[in-house]
Amino acid sequence: MRSTVQHSLITSTVFALVTTLPFSVSHAVADPAPDSRHVPLPDQFTTLRTGSRGIEVHNAKKRLKDLGFSPGNLSPTYDSALRMAVWAFQKANGLKPVDRIDAPTWQALLHPRRVRPLVTYGERERAEIDLRRQLLTAWRGGKPVLVTHISTGARRPYCEKGHCGFAATPIGDYRVGVRVTGWSTGILGAMFYPVYFNGGIAIHGSTLVPRYPASHGCVRVPLHNALDLYRFLQPGVPVYVRRPEAPADRRPKARAERRSRIPKARPPEAPHRSYGHSSRPGRTTGDHAGRRR
Repeated sequence: MRSTVQHSLITSTVFALVTTLPFSVSHAVADPAPDSRHVPLPDQFTTLRTGSRGIEVHNAKKRLKDLGFSPGNLSPTYDSALRMAVWAFQKANGLKPVDRIDAPTWQALLHPRRVRPLVTYGERERAEIDLRRQLLTAWRGGKPVLVTHISTGARRPYCEKGHCGFAATPIGDYRVGVRVTGWSTGILGAMFYPVYFNGGIAIHGSTLVPRYPASHGCVRVPLHNALDLYRFLQPGVPVYVRRPEAPADRRPKARAERRSRIPKARPPEAPHRSYGHSSRPGRTTGDHAGRRR
């Protein structure tokens, strides 16, 4: 019991010091020097995973929120929102996304990398979509204000309920167009606060945002980030979609592409808004029902 109390007190003290440092999303953390990335961690840091509870979970959520990786609420429970915030943070810091906060993740939380832009000519208020790392970053005033895990087009053909196409999120420069409040349900699944930026392709909240590209072309984001992005992405805000090359020392070996059916988001229990099916099979633009998910 005494060991557990000491562990909690030490962890709380360390994070209280760290979170009071002059870091914030609006003041990006400087690039760490090579030596500072490997600062030894106190032995008291333990691995947290889904279902974990306690002050360490709360402190981890607070730190992620301060760094711009929204974990949803700040409860002391390791929930699904924290799980996806940790994925985003791990990917942004060059770590493999895993279902836990382990020693390398604690270390990165203490010494995070700077969030760098995908485009050098981008407007000061914009959204950037990184197809390689499956990350979306919202920028305001030239500073990153939100970084979230996403799931984009699966890059394979699909044909469901007479609606066929190729699941891809095209690279390019776009601008926000139509936005829809609440839930929108159509042929290819349910969308939460969709923000369209390229014809029938939208950024929207989803109940299914796996660690790999799985959509029909849209950019799926965790539900807890959907409303914030909807408020941020006003009509006309630029959206830049890129697929940057992986660093030479991190490029994965070539392997056969995974062939599986594109998973479809579960519909909400009580949609706030719905639309009828498109009268033209295969249509990917036009009314909301024919748009991609």
